[in-house]
Order: sequence, then structure tokens, then C-alpha cells
Amino acid sequence: MFRKIHSIPGLAAALLVAVTAATGAVLSVQPALQRLEATVPARGEVTVAALAERVQAALPGVESIERKPSGLIVATWFDPDRPGMATIDPRTGAVTGAYEPSGTVRWITNLHRKLLADDTGRAVVGFGAAAMLLLTLSGTAMLAQRLGGWRRLFGPIRGSASGRLHAELGRAAVAGLVLSAATGLLLSATTFEFLPDGAPAEAAPAEASGGPALPVGELGALKAVDLADLRKLAFPDPGDPTDVVTLTTASGEATVDPATGAVLTAAENDAWQTASQWIYALHTGEGLWWLALVLGASSAVVPVLTGTGLVIWVARRRARPRIAHDAGAQSADTVILVGSEGNSTWGFAATLHAALTAAGHRVHTRAMNDVAVFRHARRVVVLTATYGDGEAPASARRFAERLARLPAAPAPAFAVLGFGDRGFAHYCGFAETVDAALAATGMARLLDLGRIDRQSAQAFSQWGADLGAALGIELALAHVPSRPRTSRLRLVAREDYGLAVDAPTAVLRFAPAEPGPSLHARLFGARLPSFEAGDLVGVLAPGSDVARFYSLASATRDGVLEICVRRHPGGLCSGFLNDLPVGGEIDAFVRANPGFRPAPGSAPVILVGAGTGIGPLAGFIRHNDHRRPMHLWFGARNPASDFLYRQDLDRWLAERRLTGLHTAFSRVATRTHVQDRLEADAETVRTLVAKGAQVMVCGGRDMAAGVAEVIGAALRPLGLTVEALKREGRYVEDVY
Repeated sequence: MFRKIHSIPGLAAALLVAVTAATGAVLSVQPALQRLEATVPARGEVTVAALAERVQAALPGVESIERKPSGLIVATWFDPDRPGMATIDPRTGAVTGAYEPSGTVRWITNLHRKLLADDTGRAVVGFGAAAMLLLTLSGTAMLAQRLGGWRRLFGPIRGSASGRLHAELGRAAVAGLVLSAATGLLLSATTFEFLPDGAPAEAAPAEASGGPALPVGELGALKAVDLADLRKLAFPDPGDPTDVVTLTTASGEATVDPATGAVLTAAENDAWQTASQWIYALHTGEGLWWLALVLGASSAVVPVLTGTGLVIWVARRRARPRIAHDAGAQSADTVILVGSEGNSTWGFAATLHAALTAAGHRVHTRAMNDVAVFRHARRVVVLTATYGDGEAPASARRFAERLARLPAAPAPAFAVLGFGDRGFAHYCGFAETVDAALAATGMARLLDLGRIDRQSAQAFSQWGADLGAALGIELALAHVPSRPRTSRLRLVAREDYGLAVDAPTAVLRFAPAEPGPSLHARLFGARLPSFEAGDLVGVLAPGSDVARFYSLASATRDGVLEICVRRHPGGLCSGFLNDLPVGGEIDAFVRANPGFRPAPGSAPVILVGAGTGIGPLAGFIRHNDHRRPMHLWFGARNPASDFLYRQDLDRWLAERRLTGLHTAFSRVATRTHVQDRLEADAETVRTLVAKGAQVMVCGGRDMAAGVAEVIGAALRPLGLTVEALKREGRYVEDVY
């Protein structure tokens, strides 16, 4: 719900919100500049009477004195020889310079308030303020939901580069944006009289007694008002003995007899008029120059939020296949829920959707995160991948909690199909969890849990036949996986390890292949895709459309794409890569892996890896430019044959990019594994975690399980668990 609330007004008002925020940011510096220009006496130092006397002596033709919210004193006079406006030193009454408001500032102000138009422009700007308020509140709610609740709103943020930037800036600016948008909306409402206009009270017309005027400095009503309370003082017409002095203060307006100094009429601001003054001050920052700068800084990030928001929206739209004939969620008889990490499961869902639609069903397909009560659905079919150690993929991470909150309703039948790789310990583990959760709700089972190994089109077709039989229809699912869009990369360097211990491993570095014949390639040349250390590269072996993924040990700015690959017996892709000669080429694509990156900040980082699991960890160390404490525990077979990155690690220790190196080797006399070394170093681990350290583990599943057990034992004296650290984002794994 929050995503729709957030995205629809964002897309509709993106340019308007960006323009009003940008102009507001420019105007925000004006109160500070005026405050620098103003001389502001302490309260009680200067009265309005004293100021008026001094100004009248310096400018005999003075008509009015105005105190700006910044404290700047501006006098307006009319004399046939010298008409104009001037700034005044309130302590002496001396003219300090001409007052000439900037034409550029006036233009920007008109653009900000009414888009250089009249009432239509004001109405559009009011809509923009409402959109900004809605975007800010819904975006904050989405972020809190994503981070696990309002208490974790200021916790570490993970995601793509544009997503992290969007969330970090939005979180930092939320208070300023809410204040700016809410006060702007109120001001717009008063402009169109949806609320009282809040104009200051005006005293009733009055006539002076007509006697000789006293010196202005002796008028009692003016002597009783401190300069800090003055808004405007208007002098009487010297040629009209019945004209009065008009005094406007923070609390209202009064007329004063220039012959006696007595107040003739007075009007006090009511509560709404007083509130309106505060609303205006809070929106503009006039009189609160420091607040103006805070609001300006918040507004300045809005154009960036607009840009990153559009990038996120476009990426989300591109990530899912277009599904034709998608029925409404509440009118469909069949609902397909999709759990996917890399979007390949959406392709299978689209094939199923098309087949069921062709068979006469009304079908609706959506992400598992968006599970709801589907009033007319007779069946729910879940297609889900499994991520990591039996965990939910990206589009299903909120499925369990949302399912648990659904109200009781007529339950449709269900079927679950899991996608995975039998080579993984938790093959289709999340699908099993979902199947059990749906059964626990009392829903009838349409089919037993199905499993698809390595995106097998044949297995998917067979499952489709079984589903069709359960529905009483013929269902032919002919799915052709779409080949991902790839880049052509050329191997420029390799380092081979592990031959002596029967574990052939290579560190491979790729650069863009030679530009192709396209115009774009000829103009711009070949480039590496954009990636960070810890992201994944999918490699397509010759003759295969199924990618194998490897963690990246480099970032785009390094100029090479670097991976560590161990040859696996019968491994199609690992064999291909280990045999690839320098100059050989591959087809590959990059997939972001934002969940496996060091958290922002300066807290220590504990890196644990074995074998090729050191790859992304080496990348994190290489880019540790701020020299935050990083400690690496690394396990291999023999230091003489497969100590990956040995020379680099020594150099990084000398450069203080790496703080501590702890190694374990299983094919030497001591025969220790990385978890054994961690157990021996439990006190060090405990100390680092107590200082806020994040733990990052990369390598095989058995190793990762052993590491989790050892670290869990080390944390018990602190009253912490690995599960608790995972919930805080302080224990992350990239295991295979």
C-alpha cells in the first residue's frame, strides 16, 4: 500500500516537487544573509520611540519604519529630492545603505509561490506541497517497514546504490521536508480561503485630537514598545492634523495620537492570527535564520530524491516481465504469487499466467510481498525461489508477516512450486516453509509441493501437466528461459593456485572485449558494467543459457572484473573458466548483491572466508580507503599452494587497509579449519562485536554453518546470538 501511495504522487508531481524544493532551497539562504546584514540590539536596549526619534533626525521626510523578521531596519521616505528606502542602524538611526531587493530573488520567489502565474500557479504549488507531504510520510513509513519497524528507522540501510542514496537522503531530510510541506500546504489553504487568511489584526480608523504634535521620541505608546516587538511604524501626514501614528507589533495594531502619545484604537491578534505568523515563519525561516538553513538543506536533496526515485521506479518496472491480460486482484479466480531474487522466476510465472488465461481462467500475478485477501480467488499458486540458507528471496521477504496478519476469509486452494539447485544444502528450502505456512492456515492443498532443479523447462512442463490434471484442464507449459543481456569480457590476467592439493583454483581478471560494430560501440567504446565488490557476476558457459554466479572481488573503478573460481568435478562453467586462456572471452552479466556489503560507518568488520570465499572479502579490504578496522579470518588447504591473495594481504596490512590476518590451513601438520581458528580467537571476536563489529562470512555452506556455531558460542557471554546480529544486519553471509 505504502509503495503505491509513494510512487503514484511521486511520478505525477516529480518535476513540480523538484522545482518548488529547489527554489525553496535557494530562498532559504536569504534570512541568513539578511541576519548577517542586520544590527540587532538586545531586548530592552532600544525602544520604538527612540528609534523613531533617531531616524526622523537622520531622514526628516521619513514615512515609515519597518523591522524585517531578520532584525533589519528599513526606512521609507519621500522627499522631492531624495525618495527611496534605506537600511538603518537602530542604535544610532544613521543610514547604512540603500535598500534594494534583488530582482532575481523576487523572480525566484514568484516561481516558488505561484510558478510565475496567478491563482492557477498558486493552486498547482499547493498540490505540490500536498504531494511532498504525502511522499515524505509514505516514504518514511516504507523505510521503517523495510528496516523492521520504527525503532530501527535509523539502522543500516542496504540495497542498490540508488536505493541506499534515496533512503539515506530521505531519512536525513524527513523532519525538514514534513515541516516545509505541511506549513506550505497550510499557507496555500489560507490563500484560497479554505482556512482564515490569518492577516494581522487592523485597528479601527481614528482621528487625532488635532493639537500640536509632540516629538516622536516623547510619545508614551511608542516608549512602551521594545524594538524587538516592532513590525511597522507609519508616521502621520505632516499636513493633516487629524492623521495618526499607526503602530504594528507582533501582537496586533494600534493607532496613536501624535499630540498626546495616547493609544486611540487597538486590535489584538487572535489565536489563529498568531498561529499564522508562526506558520509563515516556520515555512520561510524569516526570523529563524538557522531554521531556514535546515529547511533549505532538506529541500536541496529533493531533486536528488526525485532522480533516484525515478531510477528505482524504472529499474523495478524493467525487472519484471510484462504480463498480458492481468486480471484485477479482486476479480481473478486464480492468483499467482511470485518469490524471486533475480527475476528469473517471473518468467516462469508469465508462462503459467498465459497458459491459464488461454484455458479460460481470470488470472492475476503479483509479488509474494503483496499477498492479500483475494475475494473471488478459488486457487493461489505460489512460484518461489530460495535465497541463501533457506531464506526468502527479495520479492517474498515480507510474505510471512503479511500472511499472518490477514483476516479470516474463505480460503482458496493452494499449490507451491519451488525453484532451486539440488547442489545446495537447502534446496527449495523457502518453498518448503511457504508450503507449510499455507497449509497451517487451513487452505486446501491443490498439489503437493513441487520442485524445479536449475530452472528445468522439462520439469516445469511436467508440473504444469499435474496442475492441469488437478484443475481438470490440459495445461501445456512450454517455457523458454530468456537469455539475459550480457557483456562480452576478455580475460586479461590469471593466477592459478591449488594444483598441488587437488583443488585447482584461479583468480581471473576480465576487461571489456574489443568494441563491436555498433554505432554506440564505435562512439563510446566497450565498457565494464557497473558493479561493487560483493556483487555477483553471472557467467554463461558455451551452449548454456543458465548462468552460474560468482562473487566479485573488484569494483568497476578498478578497471577489471575479478573473480575466484575453483574447478568442480563435472562443473560445466567452473571447468570452462579454469581452462580459459588469457585473451579468451566470456558472456557475462552483473547482478547487484547489496545485502552483502560492509555497513556504513567506522565500526570494525570481521571477515571470514575459506577458499574462493576470500574473493569479495579481498575486494572490501582493497577499497577500505578510510582504514576502518577490518580483521580477516581465512582458511585454505596449504599456504604453499592455495593461499589466495597472499601478497596483496601483506601489502594491505602494511597500508592499514587490513588490521588483522588470522589464517588456518587444513593440509598441514596442524590441520585447522577457519572455524577452529575463530574458536581459538573467541576473545578477539567477542571484543570486536562488543565494539559494534559486523560479521561477514563467505564460502561453502558447511564452513558457514561451523562459523555460525563458533561465533554464537563466543557471543554468549555478551548475551548476544548470531540470530540477533542477523536481525540487526550485523551478521551477513554469502554462501554456496
